Amino acid sequence: MVNQVQRGDGNCQSCKSDSSGSNSGGESSKESSRCSTPVLDADRSDRLRDKMRRRMESGDRWFSLEFFPPRTASGAVNLISRFDRMGSGGPLFIDITWHPAGDPGSDKETSSMMIASTAVNYCGLESILHLTCCNQTKEKITDYLTKAKRLGLKNIMALRGDPLGEDWEEEEEGFNYAVDLVKHIRSEFDDYFDICVAGYPTGHPEAESYEDDLRHLKEKVDAGADFVITQLFFRADTFLKFLEDCRAIGITCPILPGIFPIQGYQSLRQLVKLSKLEVPEDITKVIEPIKDNDAAIRNYGIQQAVEMCRVLLESGKVPGLHFYTLNREVATMEVLRQLGLWIEDPRRPLPWAVSAHPKRKVEDVRPIFWASRPKSYIYRTQDWDEFPNGRWGNSSSPAFGELNDYYLFYLKSKSSKDALLQMWGEELMSEESVNEIFTCYITAQPNRRGHKVLCLPWNDEPLASETNLLKDELEKVNRRGVLTINSQPNINGKPSTDPIVGWGPAGGYVFQKAYLEFFTSSENVTALLKVLKKYEPRVNYHIVNVHGRNLTNAPDMQPNAVTWGIFPGREIVQPTVVDPVSFMSWKDEAFALWIEQWAKLYEDESPSRMIIKYIHDNYFLVNLVDNDFPLENCLWQVIDDMFELLDVPPELLNDVNGKRCENETEYF
Repeated sequence: MVNQVQRGDGNCQSCKSDSSGSNSGGESSKESSRCSTPVLDADRSDRLRDKMRRRMESGDRWFSLEFFPPRTASGAVNLISRFDRMGSGGPLFIDITWHPAGDPGSDKETSSMMIASTAVNYCGLESILHLTCCNQTKEKITDYLTKAKRLGLKNIMALRGDPLGEDWEEEEEGFNYAVDLVKHIRSEFDDYFDICVAGYPTGHPEAESYEDDLRHLKEKVDAGADFVITQLFFRADTFLKFLEDCRAIGITCPILPGIFPIQGYQSLRQLVKLSKLEVPEDITKVIEPIKDNDAAIRNYGIQQAVEMCRVLLESGKVPGLHFYTLNREVATMEVLRQLGLWIEDPRRPLPWAVSAHPKRKVEDVRPIFWASRPKSYIYRTQDWDEFPNGRWGNSSSPAFGELNDYYLFYLKSKSSKDALLQMWGEELMSEESVNEIFTCYITAQPNRRGHKVLCLPWNDEPLASETNLLKDELEKVNRRGVLTINSQPNINGKPSTDPIVGWGPAGGYVFQKAYLEFFTSSENVTALLKVLKKYEPRVNYHIVNVHGRNLTNAPDMQPNAVTWGIFPGREIVQPTVVDPVSFMSWKDEAFALWIEQWAKLYEDESPSRMIIKYIHDNYFLVNLVDNDFPLENCLWQVIDDMFELLDVPPELLNDVNGKRCENETEYF
């Protein structure tokens, strides 16, 4: 998927045809304008054009990235994973191209609309959706824009697009020029969308002249475009002259240079063919002798791009760079690193991954249960009209949507079935085999077949650095069948800039209660309930099985804040809670993952599948909170006491099943 140039439909910004002529021929804003929504600064404008303005005023340079929709469902999964990786470097925005031949406005997982929506809603990336006039009526375009608005998209790249055949055919019920599309967006949607248009440093190939094309660009800006991204070019002075010429005729909006790091001989030839550009002779002389050596060409392309970008940035006239990635990451990331623009800021605006949907702008509280599955949480709450702000509140019935769509590309594991079988076992022998898989995940050690376990159904990523603080204790309990899926250490006033547990603005302090969530057997739960009596009220617990048998000592079903922060000039922020009602919704998902993502790897009625099904049917899901966060975490001692009690002869233990226990809210 990533080894081929975009299809030749002309909608990659680096190879688009945008015949746009009319028928006649203060403070540093790095935090607030990174890709993630700045939730704690929700009072500030989050419009892309305002983020650009703040960056320009403060002198903070930025970069942005272009991607195109993949052809296949597996390609969509890979692309979303790439969004997460490349988003970590802090792009100001990304843009998604429009494919007329690929049903771009549909709900298909490979459509432009769905890829852009996923980037905004599930990856927290400020995104621009390309939209072309090609083969579309005015009514259809309006429908697409309405859908984009509903999905939370706020930015449009308005293009004419390439013709489907050799020549452009008049769109009788639509538009034939980008300027008319810009006017339509402003007429129908007023100022809702920020609009980007295309610029051509050497003139559009269909324009009568370079000067004529500049006039058409000014028409687009005058019609309501907010900024310009240019076609690719190979010389810095080509762009700088174009920029100067634009300013000379009164185009004052931001103009971003389109940067294409050469990554392969064939992709370069295809892109140049589509964009109708000529490669300078000195570049051709270098790459022709090495055309069969992709690594050598990529290394040359990186250095050529770095040198050109340095000239642009040092001119003082270029505030940001826009990269045509061709859905690849290595070359672009290396160029950005060498330029000093790739900044993986360990600080997070909140302890969990945020969405960039406008209606979630004020959201700053979530239950902890979805900490490792933020995309699932966003999916299950997408129909909420309002989102918790300041506190979770005593919600007796939060309306979580059902999660039946485990097949959705943004909820699937990025690992293939074969890779998952290698990690989780092509054949399971017993429950102890499952314990071993969990332990290998915690320790990052290979399993008995020599494969590292890099994910679990409840977490598609390796352990977070924060969880590594608990690694030794987690290893011990997982080996003995306490199968942990979520945890956090207790924190008492660490700086908000701490690289491991910090979040929020600088100058603050963060706090956490120790938290542990795990699956374990009914035998273990029997002992655990006896042990927990002596830890009340210090330890709160929730224990539930797949059938909904629920035990908790949470007072009046109230939520328990387990993460909070104190920041200069602000009220206390408590972004993470343990909510007993939400836990029951999470329970359904957590148990279902045993079947949907693990058991279904195996044949029906196979021993391996039956082992996972037995765990699903018989184990309990437990969460524990140690409320005395200034003291040493006592949850490990709770687990030790449980195991110690299990060592007592069975006849001395009373099974709690079907019996009423002190402080239990329901029968077990």
